[in-house]
Amino acid sequence: MDAAVHVRTKNRGRGVLEGAFALLEALRQHGDEAGVTELAVACGVPKSTAHRLLEQLVAMEAVERHGLRYRLGAQLYRLGQAWQPHPGLRAAGRLPLHRLRAATGGSVVLAVLRDERPLTVCSVPGRVEPLVPVRDGDTFALDTALGRALRGPVRGGAVLDREEVVAGVCCAALPVRSPAGAVVGAVAAMVEAGQRLDVVAGRVAEAAAGITRALTGTGTGIGPGSGNGARAVR
Repeated sequence: MDAAVHVRTKNRGRGVLEGAFALLEALRQHGDEAGVTELAVACGVPKSTAHRLLEQLVAMEAVERHGLRYRLGAQLYRLGQAWQPHPGLRAAGRLPLHRLRAATGGSVVLAVLRDERPLTVCSVPGRVEPLVPVRDGDTFALDTALGRALRGPVRGGAVLDREEVVAGVCCAALPVRSPAGAVVGAVAAMVEAGQRLDVVAGRVAEAAAGITRALTGTGTGIGPGSGNGARAVR
């Protein structure tokens, strides 16, 4: 479990809300069920405090208790589904991402930049899932093709990764633009090494343009400055 949970809690106060959110973050990082002792240690709070806060979170359905262990609850899922990194972006990305997955066979993601890291807001697993699992809520490093695309390649076109991050996996990524031309996210396809990346980049460009069209609410055309050419940037 990430020591950052402990550090953040230790360096600030012991407010009830802060303690509750620290426990939720610890559960998120754990990824499964966890006991009160390990959660208290991760957050740097007394076991009695952790237990009291967890029981309050259980009452609010933010956490579920299974025997002596806890996991994130359904209420958090419902609240999380309402979050929009950009108005309509997640809904706009669903169909283009499924089409991109079908066209390339790869794992595909739509991400936004949060806290200087790409954050996945929509994803569809593909054939490289055993090597690079994709999940909504996962983050990536900025030095990946997806991270570079989010910053907007200076020369335009697709950002390519030829097994630079993971052996056996290549990637093509492009920014997603709002109808006004601002970068609001990035879409990427991660495929098995050996596939033609120029073809994959073309499919990624189609997906990025499709998301922009969906953001207009009309399904026709894209806004000024929102072209997503497939010319490669390595």
